[in-house]
Amino acid sequence: MERGVLLLALAWALAATLSGAAKSPYQQVLQHSRLRGRQHGMISYECCPGYEKVPGEKGCPAALPLSNIYDTLGIVGASTTQLYSESSNLRPEIEGPGSFTIFAPNNEAWLALPAEMLDSLVSNVNIELLNALRYHMVNRRVLTDDLKHGTSLPSMYQNIDIQIHHYPNGIVTVNCARLLKADHHATNGVVHLIDKVIATTTNTIQQIVETNENLETLRAAVAASGLNNLLENDGQFTLLAPTNEAFEKIPQKTLNRILGDPEALKDLLNHHILKSAMCAEAIIAGLSMETLEGTMLEVGCTGDDLTLNGRPIIAERDVLAINGVVHFVNELLIPDSAKTLFELGQESDVSTSIDLFRQADLSSHLTGNERVTLLAPVNTVFKDGTPSINRNTKSLLLDHILKEQLSSKYLYHGQKLETLGDKELRVFVYRNNLCIENVCIAAHDRRGRFGTLFTVDKMLTPPVGTVMDVLKADQRFSTLVAAIQSAGLMETLNRPGTFTVFAPTNEAFRAMPQGELNKLMGNAKELATVLKYHIGDEILVSGAVGALVRLKSLQGDKIEISAKNNVVNVNKEPIAETDIMATNGVIYAVNTVLQPPAFRPQERGDEPADPALEIFKQASALSKVSQRSARLAPVYSRLLARMKQ
Repeated sequence: MERGVLLLALAWALAATLSGAAKSPYQQVLQHSRLRGRQHGMISYECCPGYEKVPGEKGCPAALPLSNIYDTLGIVGASTTQLYSESSNLRPEIEGPGSFTIFAPNNEAWLALPAEMLDSLVSNVNIELLNALRYHMVNRRVLTDDLKHGTSLPSMYQNIDIQIHHYPNGIVTVNCARLLKADHHATNGVVHLIDKVIATTTNTIQQIVETNENLETLRAAVAASGLNNLLENDGQFTLLAPTNEAFEKIPQKTLNRILGDPEALKDLLNHHILKSAMCAEAIIAGLSMETLEGTMLEVGCTGDDLTLNGRPIIAERDVLAINGVVHFVNELLIPDSAKTLFELGQESDVSTSIDLFRQADLSSHLTGNERVTLLAPVNTVFKDGTPSINRNTKSLLLDHILKEQLSSKYLYHGQKLETLGDKELRVFVYRNNLCIENVCIAAHDRRGRFGTLFTVDKMLTPPVGTVMDVLKADQRFSTLVAAIQSAGLMETLNRPGTFTVFAPTNEAFRAMPQGELNKLMGNAKELATVLKYHIGDEILVSGAVGALVRLKSLQGDKIEISAKNNVVNVNKEPIAETDIMATNGVIYAVNTVLQPPAFRPQERGDEPADPALEIFKQASALSKVSQRSARLAPVYSRLLARMKQ
């Protein structure tokens, strides 16, 4: 029979052993068997220790008589532990009367020991080896039901504790050795098979940091931050301990800044401490763990390598302490809260924006201790090139820096924000977006030491005047300005408000039939009605436009705005330019004069534009049918008569 164990089968067998739930008779039979895999996908069963097959029966239903612990070691696959028990003179004790628990390393665990460690044990069997084995024992029967997370069991070697961790994924560890086979009963106790030889631990995490020469820089950082007491006190933590090499990889200027800033240093170190003890055996791919700093780390594995945030940077694992476990890491994990805005931006998808600030000599605002918020456009905004750096560009970039360190979750509709360029920006909260003037936030905030990074979808265009000011300053709208004056709407568009104006360009007016244009311009009332239909009663920037938005106009009817394939449309007509910001609204340039529903009755569905035409349509639809149906002929005749009236 093949001896290769299917991982799935082992997990099932262990879960069945640890579970106290009621089982069906068939499950009770099967729980004494382990699935074994053969080639070509065939599956057979091998009996668990202490049970045997019965001809004609399923599984391994026959229980064998119990043996003492010494004999049970050989049965469960711990023959090396059994051999060392005899050579160390432990055998008489585990064969004799009593009630013991032994966490027995399997044969592979002994082979995995460093040669010098194994030599020191077997060269002094009556002391070193005996003490090592007795550290694997507890002087009472301990079943898996008693192996609770965070439990400490006094061993039979100087009562030094053995640390038990029982993780939510079902994995149980003993001093970070994985429990492989549990609850193998013996006449004088119980045997649990584990995958490592465990060593005594009497040091705290702080003592490990203080005594390991590879952690000298960390030791100084911990002392400077005042975290000594935390790492010395009771608890169950995981320290991802950066080695000296990890600190050396950081630019000296960055390292000096963090080490000289108590708050940043504390955040840095807390980012390396997990809130619970995590042995390597319990780490599975995709596991998220919360740090003391309050952030999440993605802890996982790739093959035999443990990973942090997808990177295999754990150099040494499972250095056990009485208050947790230490894993050595060869890269420093710097949290956002210890970074400058410049550092946050450089490593993200707004790096092009950050370089623009550098070129404009504005880096000091992103690296100092000034409390600010940066509106940084994503790199794709500059796919066609970056603007040249001049006085106007520098002024515009200053308006991308807000004077406070903000959090987007506290922004509210209508809020006013001040920039370093002394401009006032408005906040717009929509159903599907959060925007500041024409830019909308495209990613979660990244909060640095002194500044917050808002990733935005475009370059900011701060408002520079009222709607009328903007229209007058743009020659494309000269005809519209004249029309607004004729319709008496100048005062409306100059006063404070929240308007969205779909502004027809000169081209839009030229596209109208001359007679229709003359008629419109000569009738102030009709002109005012048409122009009011171009003005929405609230501000709607393009980033808030989804599949369809209906905006009420000052004329009373609703305007339909939609977006598809990065093109914004109004009443199904493409918009030539979006988001021309004004202090009292936003302007969209359109190359069509929009017609209110009352001016395009042929598109209304509530009544026909011309009753006679509608009758004709009905008559045409029925004419051919009526010629073939005597019953419909009178109806057709009446319709024709109505047309002649």
